[in-house]
This record gives sequence, structure tokens and C-alpha cells, in this order.
Amino acid sequence: MAGDSVWLIEPDAARRAQLRLLLEFLGLGPVVEAEAGQWRKAEPAQMRMLLLGHTPQAQAEIAALREWSPAVPVVLSAAPAEFGADVQGRIDFPLTNEQFFAELYRADAWRRAALSGAAPRVPELARALVGNTPAIHQVRRLIEQVAETDANVLILGESGTGKEVVARSLHMLSQRRERAFVPVNCGAIPGDLLESELFGHEKGAFTGAINTRQGRFELAEGGTLFLDEIGDMPLPMQVKLLRVIQERTFERVGSNRSIPADVRLVAATHRNLDSNIQDGRFREDLYYRLNVFPIELPPLRERREDIPLLINEFIIRLEKMGRGAVRLTPGAMGSLCDYPWPGNVRELANLMERMVIMFPSGLVDVRDLPPKFQMEGARAIEVVLPEPVAMPAAPAAAVSAAPARLPADGIDLKEYLADLELSFINQALDEADGVVARAAERLGMRRTTLVEKMKKYGMQRGE
Repeated sequence: MAGDSVWLIEPDAARRAQLRLLLEFLGLGPVVEAEAGQWRKAEPAQMRMLLLGHTPQAQAEIAALREWSPAVPVVLSAAPAEFGADVQGRIDFPLTNEQFFAELYRADAWRRAALSGAAPRVPELARALVGNTPAIHQVRRLIEQVAETDANVLILGESGTGKEVVARSLHMLSQRRERAFVPVNCGAIPGDLLESELFGHEKGAFTGAINTRQGRFELAEGGTLFLDEIGDMPLPMQVKLLRVIQERTFERVGSNRSIPADVRLVAATHRNLDSNIQDGRFREDLYYRLNVFPIELPPLRERREDIPLLINEFIIRLEKMGRGAVRLTPGAMGSLCDYPWPGNVRELANLMERMVIMFPSGLVDVRDLPPKFQMEGARAIEVVLPEPVAMPAAPAAAVSAAPARLPADGIDLKEYLADLELSFINQALDEADGVVARAAERLGMRRTTLVEKMKKYGMQRGE
């Protein structure tokens, strides 16, 4: 069996096929479809990770795997949160690329740390919340101040600003980090089902309740319950949530037995709750219970200086996931910095994923961006990527096969050619491990000529 195989145990055929397709697309090594327990025939060093679907035996499967090997990460597929005591990733359906890539990357990072003998590290806030503006520094300070307490936190901000990132950072920096982080989107669940979703129900409690079911409060016991879009919660449910916060107990639907709730509450909304209180759509007493420690996230348009940093971070993450490499010209970067970003950081992340798909190992200029991102009169912003990842150079035939089109409003040819030359020099140096002579051979020029060009661009590389 080849090393670094990803083992896939998923009883649902459609989900199994979708997961296999994505894993192979990502190039995460051979995919081994297996039945429960068959991983025992392998060696721990041969397993990169196990993707495990929800079955009645899932908890026992996780426990047996962990006893067999402490360094093989488990990523759960479509499983309830109670199977979360010893897993390194969780994916839900319908599957989104963003969630899938993030969870696999986290599991892979955990494996590397386990194999190196280091304990899995809590993600650094600076990596989770990228930016150098005062507003984002303030957000990081607030998270550090409140994370280790059990105070309820209310996260405010427009859609796409990263409210769930803040909630997960609070959990990972808290004393509850070893227990479950359970998110609930209050706006995505119909009001008549939200009570059962939060508190669970007994068998026969209502039509369709064929089994007893735990609610999110039980699943988050000892951990963190993230109530996203709390402003969309119906008023009757607000009353019941307030009671749980006050009494720290709840009952399943159809039961009169009180269950204690040791849960840290983090809520978030994009709505103006003060206005909702005035309109009678949100309870003032619940607001004060949730708003013990508010954290407000600024929209991306108010921290434009962070946009190049965010773009660089997304590029690096996509490269590390094996999705390909892409670079932006100063003109393209300037255009994106001038765009208003109504969808905030989420819109930016989606755009960068789209650019990597459209221009793998390519250089993106303003005219290559989707039309709405092409801002007239945008200033050019120099691109500086930390920790550069080598991009494979395109063959000469491929470069000449599709000649570039001259834009209708013309082009600064000198700037464009300089950007292109700099990009190819960087690629050649990366592929040659910094050896200037070998990079010069790749570029078809003399070593002294390349050295002069490196001096011209202020590049400092040793032999």
C-alpha cells in the first residue's frame, strides 16, 4: 500500500463518491475506500487521515483507531457533534469547498504536529484574523481578554466579516478547547424546529419524532455553543433561551426532566439589535444577557490596508492545499483594494479561489479580474508575498500559444513587462533553489545578466 493514503469509510454511496472526487482533485495521496475496521490491516505510517461517516459504530471506531495510532487524524463526515471528543476535523453536507479544504488542512496540520512529537498548537490569532489595522488589532485584544472566561460574548458585524472565525478562536483559546464547539445558524432553521434543534426531543414528542434526539445544548456540554444570526431567532424561542441562560437547565421537547447546561454561549448577528428591540423583534432582557462582552468586526471596506495581507494569506493557503499558485500584478492588487467588498472577507476568499482555478500558476492583471472588480483609476500596489511557494513555469510553447489582448484603454507596457519579468525570475530562482546559475539556464540568459536584473529589482538571493 502506498504511503500517505487517505482512508475513506462512508456508508452513503453518493457522499463517498463526492468525497473521493474532491480528495483526488486535491492530490492528497491514494484514496482507499474501506469498511469499518479494515484500517487495522495497514500500518499507521501509511495512513494520512481517516474520513469517517456517521454510523452507530462511529464512536467505537474512533476509540479503536486512537488506541491503534495516536497520530492518525479523524475527519468526521455528516456526524453529530457528540462524536467530537477525539476528532481533528468535521465536514457537513451539503459540502462546501471552503469548509472541506479548511478541515482537511487542520487535520493534516495536527498529524504533522503529532508525528513531530509536538502537541497540537492553538491557532495563532494573527493567522486566524489577518490584518495590521488598529480595528483588527483591537478585535484580537478583545478575544485574548475574554477567551479564558465563561462570559457570554456577542459578535457584531456584517455578513462575511468573519464572525465564526472569532467564535472558533474564542473556543480554541478557552479552557473548553478540548470539548465540542457546536455552531447553530438560528436564521437557517424554521422557527417550529428550532426548539428541538437546540434542546432535543423525546421519542413521540411530535409527529416524526421516531427516536429520542439530543439537542445542541447537550452536544455542546462542557464546550461552546455558537448561536449564529441570533437576531433572526423567533420571539417565543428567545423567551426559552433566556430561561436557559438564567437557570442553566433545559428540558427536551416532550420531557419534564431538567438537564443541566454547562455551556459557554457565543452569539453573533449582522442585524442592529438596538433597532430590533425598539421594533419589538428582539427581547431587551435577552440582549443584555448575551451582550456581556461585545466584539464588533469592521467591514472590509473600512480596513483596506489589510486587503493585500488577506490576499497573500489566501494565496498561501491555497498553495499549501495543492490548489495551484497565482500572483497579482500591482495594478490588480490596487483595483481590489479600491473595490467596496459588500461581501467582505468571504467575498475576497471566494474571488481568490476563483482566480486560482482560472489562472493556475499564472499572473493576474486588472483585465483578468471579473468586470465588477476592475476599478477605474485604481492605484498600483506592490505585491510582496511572504514564504513564497514555487510556481511551475509555463512551457515556452504555452506562453506564445495564446497572445495577450491589448485592452481598449491601452496599457502601461513597461510596467506590465517588468511585472512579467520579475515573476519569471522568481519562479526560476524558486525552482533552482536559489542557485543563480541554474536559474539563468532556465531563463535562457547568462548568469551575469540575471545578476544585473536581480540588482535592478532589489532582489537579494545567495548562490
